[in-house]
Amino acid sequence: MTSPILPPSTLEGIHHHLVGLKMPLALEQLDAVLRQLEQGELSALEAIETLLGQELMSRETRRIKMGLTMARLTPIKSLDTYDFSFQPTLDRNRILALAELGFVQRKEVVHFLGPPGTGKSHLAISLGVEAVKAGNSVYFTSLAEVTASLAKAEREGTLMQRVRFLARHGLLIIDEIGYLPLAANGANLFFHLVNACYEHTAMILTSNRGFAEWGEVFGDLVVATALLDRLLHHAIVIQIDGNSYRLKHHAAMLPEGLLHSLHPFLTSSSPGHRGRPAKDRK
Repeated sequence: MTSPILPPSTLEGIHHHLVGLKMPLALEQLDAVLRQLEQGELSALEAIETLLGQELMSRETRRIKMGLTMARLTPIKSLDTYDFSFQPTLDRNRILALAELGFVQRKEVVHFLGPPGTGKSHLAISLGVEAVKAGNSVYFTSLAEVTASLAKAEREGTLMQRVRFLARHGLLIIDEIGYLPLAANGANLFFHLVNACYEHTAMILTSNRGFAEWGEVFGDLVVATALLDRLLHHAIVIQIDGNSYRLKHHAAMLPEGLLHSLHPFLTSSSPGHRGRPAKDRK
């Protein structure tokens, strides 16, 4: 395009600079913005702001998309899609306060405890998404997966490198603690990771088991105690006492015994909570 308000040499120079600065969207939008400038719809400063703003927005979108991919936060969950009305015991304002990410800056550990289907993973992923948007490095994995990767690294002689890779993130999310049995030496390997993260990396952990049951979960009371010593020192504990959102339309079809096994934290005939966690330190 030839612009009556810019000599060809100047326009060519702008094209050259945008290419050199790797600003493809600004280059793509340049002709349209110049037309608005010529027609008096934009001032010179507004034209510059429009080009830079669109390029910045494009880069930010790409950064977030790449960050979510690297964090393994797919499918993406958000707090807007979490049904707080289905879990009335959960303090919505408390979760929104966590989304401000102060716990990430303070290198704290957030525990989400509760029966299957209560949205623990949804909340953990949602906070991870917020952390990525804020520019933090995030990594999401399950306990079974991370201990398997640590065991593989140990066999290959790269355990410390793997631990350093995981602990260097701003936020490490470990999902599904207590769902699957750990492989041999899994508890010790997980301790290595937790010890490396302690006071250096913020964490979010989700579990369907109370802390009193972690000796059983990890198959070693001594290791479980050492884990909890570090994971509860700077901790925010959120217990969700509710029913499974996934089974809300089918609960009446399930045998009562199965319902009890699905909801060990809270059932109609339960005498109390199993392994109820300690209150927040905050």
